[in-house]
Amino acid sequence: MSFLFSEEYHKVQKNGVSPFQNLCAYLGGSAIQTVGDNPVTAYRQLVQQYAKIDGVTVDPKVASAEANKVFLRAPVSASLSGLWPRLIGVLLKRVPKFGFLLGYGFLVGEGEPGFAAATAASILSAPFINPVRMVEKQQRAFLKETGVEKPIMEIMREAAAKNFMPLLRGTIPLMGHSFASAVLGLVGQPRLQKYVQKEVGASGMFGQSATNLISSSIVSPIYVVVTNPLSRLEVIMQTNSIKGKAITTVEACKEIAADMAKFGLAGVFRGQGIGIAKAIVSLTLFHEGRLFLAGKFKERNIANGWEPPAKKK
Repeated sequence: MSFLFSEEYHKVQKNGVSPFQNLCAYLGGSAIQTVGDNPVTAYRQLVQQYAKIDGVTVDPKVASAEANKVFLRAPVSASLSGLWPRLIGVLLKRVPKFGFLLGYGFLVGEGEPGFAAATAASILSAPFINPVRMVEKQQRAFLKETGVEKPIMEIMREAAAKNFMPLLRGTIPLMGHSFASAVLGLVGQPRLQKYVQKEVGASGMFGQSATNLISSSIVSPIYVVVTNPLSRLEVIMQTNSIKGKAITTVEACKEIAADMAKFGLAGVFRGQGIGIAKAIVSLTLFHEGRLFLAGKFKERNIANGWEPPAKKK
């Protein structure tokens, strides 16, 4: 990622912003998204986590009831659980992911990120992202027993006792999750929004925010169907005690298979309804924030005369 420090990376391009400013807009949008969707993210994890209670796989309705109990018992703690790791993760997770995503396009001469960039970003960024997701899930994994989120330093001490290897639990399903997120959320949604803006927005009835919401609503169900089983694998592998034995990807897959055998597709897609709501909120907040910040950067570049010569009048 040495291109981050090159002079060319900080020059304003034809789209009105520099690649570095574009990265900052992506990071800002991600921070806005993280704060806005955290309560939904926390609730979804608990719904998936309580698929198994006292070693027994339970009906999805029972799991939802258990998640409700946790939120009713400590609504503020539950809603804010994992928020600090997620916000810190905006840098630790998003800089590598967006850096690889946007950097690939910069190096090969692409304008907007494409599917090849999404593939590179999902694979290369996974080792950076996974520890943050592990800490986030561990923070809220024991809310039912304690009523409060687990301190980050306690999690790190437990991980340090095992040479920090537990922080890599769930990396394999994360790669698949990250790939789907990049392809559908970071590449597919903006392209779909442009199409919707062209076809629907031409009437003047819908502005940028409305077409953003429409695009997110179309992409989100597809995204959740693809990623929900992968999210379940992550939850299974990352919410058991760090002090205990790690659950392998194969063992997690067997657990989901047993869930499906007992409860059908409802067992596989636990938390899907809330997942779709989360995805719509997340994608909309992310792209609204990203586009707002990118617009501010463009205004600043124009005011200072930094736009490319071809753009000058």
